[in-house]
Amino acid sequence: MNNKPTIEDVAKEAGVSIATVSRVINKQGGVKEKTEDKIINAIKKTGYIQNAVARSMKVKKTNTIGIIIPDIENPFFPAVISAIENKAREKNLYTILSSTNESALTEGKIIGNFLERGVDGVIITTADKNNPNLELLLKQKIPTVAIDREINLPSVDNVLIDNVQGSYEAMAHILKNGHQKVGIICGPQNTTPGYERFLGYQKAMKEFGLELDEKLIYYGDFKDSSGSKAVKHFFELTERPTAIFSCNNLMTIGAIKELRALNWSLGSEVSFVGFDDIEIATFIQPSLTVVKRQMYELGEIAFDLLHEKIYSNRLDSKKVMLTPSLEIRQSVNKI
Repeated sequence: MNNKPTIEDVAKEAGVSIATVSRVINKQGGVKEKTEDKIINAIKKTGYIQNAVARSMKVKKTNTIGIIIPDIENPFFPAVISAIENKAREKNLYTILSSTNESALTEGKIIGNFLERGVDGVIITTADKNNPNLELLLKQKIPTVAIDREINLPSVDNVLIDNVQGSYEAMAHILKNGHQKVGIICGPQNTTPGYERFLGYQKAMKEFGLELDEKLIYYGDFKDSSGSKAVKHFFELTERPTAIFSCNNLMTIGAIKELRALNWSLGSEVSFVGFDDIEIATFIQPSLTVVKRQMYELGEIAFDLLHEKIYSNRLDSKKVMLTPSLEIRQSVNKI
């Protein structure tokens, strides 16, 4: 096991932030002499030896960008990452990929590690848009682009999907087919997709003159297990929903597995629409209606924005919004 001390260990020992330690290490100034002495002593006590690359990151670039995603198992991300890496290779840049497993705490540690490694920029899908550790990137002037989940911080670019519209179109398709009791498997409401896709659901219900029913709203966590639990919950209701809308691909996979386990017939007994296309969508019967996102294009745009920020020192923030499309297949029946 590698127990080499990290910049995080130094910060903890000195009782200061990672950003403050980084300022002292990189001789940026702005740190009180007493605090600087504490940090120097912490460095000695922990045995921390700064990475030579990080030591020089203020005077030369490392040709490395960091990518932070919330879940390596989510089928959405491989195409996004592939696009970023292909564009990076064209520019002779290298990528470092880390997954937070939807943990804001882990995300903070990864950010600290990226600062230590001296990455030139970061592309991130944050686990929590309110995570205070995100401000470390700004304080250290690390060019940052957020994808899929918005980060409302100065100088951070955002490449997003119009989740409200995508969710609304999915729901409108269900409701136009006569369904009135529609269960929704939501994502975490502290994330852009989770919150906005629920807004799209609400918008469609309101426009079709339908009241929200709390029993038909299940708050999941973007994991397949919550898709499974949601279907169990809906199945046990006295009045089951006639249709289900799942707000991400992993929850959709869990939901479809549970439908089969309960012998709750997809299409004939319960209609279904998922957000994001998945590999099994066209293989199962009936084939699954889904909201499709431009995953590869999203990755390309994110890289281009980051590259521009790194090499032009652009400090403003830009937002690019992509519009998803509804892929209508066979999983929604008329009633």
